[in-house]
Amino acid sequence: MITFILRRLLMLVPVLVGLTVIMFAIARLLPGDPVGLAAGPNATAAERAALAAEFGLDRPVWEQYGTYVAGLVQGDFATSLLTRRPVAADLAAYLPATLELVLAAMLLAVGLGIPLGLLTALWRNRWPDYLSQVLAIGAISMPRFFLGLLLQLCFAMWLNWLPLAGRLPIIVFPPDPITGFITIDAALTGQWDVLRTALLHLLMPALALSLSPLATIMRMMRSSTIEVMGQDYVMTARALGLPRHLILTRTIARNAVSATLTVIGLYFGWLLGGTVLVETVFDWPGLGLYATKAILSQDMMPVIGVALVIGLLFVFANLLIDLAYGLINPKVRYS
Repeated sequence: MITFILRRLLMLVPVLVGLTVIMFAIARLLPGDPVGLAAGPNATAAERAALAAEFGLDRPVWEQYGTYVAGLVQGDFATSLLTRRPVAADLAAYLPATLELVLAAMLLAVGLGIPLGLLTALWRNRWPDYLSQVLAIGAISMPRFFLGLLLQLCFAMWLNWLPLAGRLPIIVFPPDPITGFITIDAALTGQWDVLRTALLHLLMPALALSLSPLATIMRMMRSSTIEVMGQDYVMTARALGLPRHLILTRTIARNAVSATLTVIGLYFGWLLGGTVLVETVFDWPGLGLYATKAILSQDMMPVIGVALVIGLLFVFANLLIDLAYGLINPKVRYS
């Protein structure tokens, strides 16, 4: 197991190097004048040259890349051209909001997708199965930003049940930061009104983000369950007269969910990179909204930093999924 973990951590090095090379090349190939945008329309040529020299943009690309990688080794993600703040400080400020949103979406997707997939397998070729198939196709095919707009129109504008956007109202003070997650920090500090308000603000963006992975996990769990139900050891357990609920939970569900874990890990990384539109629609102050503002201003250092953080989280998430796979399925062990 230790060898497996070390091997996966070593694989992180070429992944991060490849990400930096690709993102740095894209940043330099894109048309536009980020220095001119940061300096303003009234800046003189001397002021633009001074700003380019301050951020090292007047040097050759290979030298800029070497300086950036040397800073990364020391934990320095460079400085934002637009805000003049260290990118690492911005990432630390925006990352908890994105993680809170993604984890809430995955909790909804996994918490509903696995039991629904199990039930539709038990009711296969009956009306609940057909209904779930129609709903799953609709959830996967609908763009998330459009779904977010529909949710806002229905639950915020028409019914007035949920807040329109944001993480908290302006008049509500967030709890003292402990984990960076407003919901968890509010619960830890006993601010139950703030917790309720934060959950109401979290519900719509998490729902908009979760429907596509929920549908995929449900259909994957259904297929895996049907396959496991036809295995010899399940038929043997039935022939021995074991209780139906024990066969379902300890034999069928445990073996079926192991095949779904890979999809869960992939979707976690996909949601991290796909929060841009949802965070923009709901004005959610996370990495997606931060990257959108940086792209519009052609400030590429924050975009590269966001890509690296998402790459790191994706690798670690898949590492945890692989470890969970070995724990759930006793036939799989890592040396």
